[in-house]
Amino acid sequence: MSDEFSQAPDVVRAHVVVHGTVQGVAFRAYVRHHAQRLNLHGWVKNLPSGQVELEVEGGPDVVNVFLPFLHDGPSLAHVERVDVNWVAVMHDVTPFEIRR
Repeated sequence: MSDEFSQAPDVVRAHVVVHGTVQGVAFRAYVRHHAQRLNLHGWVKNLPSGQVELEVEGGPDVVNVFLPFLHDGPSLAHVERVDVNWVAVMHDVTPFEIRR
């Protein structure tokens, strides 16, 4: 087997849309808290359609620890669905932020 297939990537990036009651319940702050705690990079924002959109970048193991938090959310949130798509890495080094 060649090295190209035997090594996992050092960094991955996920584009995520969270559906449900996720606006007006401190969901973005919840996401930022967990992302910063895990030293991940990216952003989170509300969509006009009522969902929350985010991109998160970091080591694959850490991103996979982070993603389950999105299914729970803060206590007033009700998450119906979380759509995750793996996208091209941006080599983002800025702290995780809330976008408006």
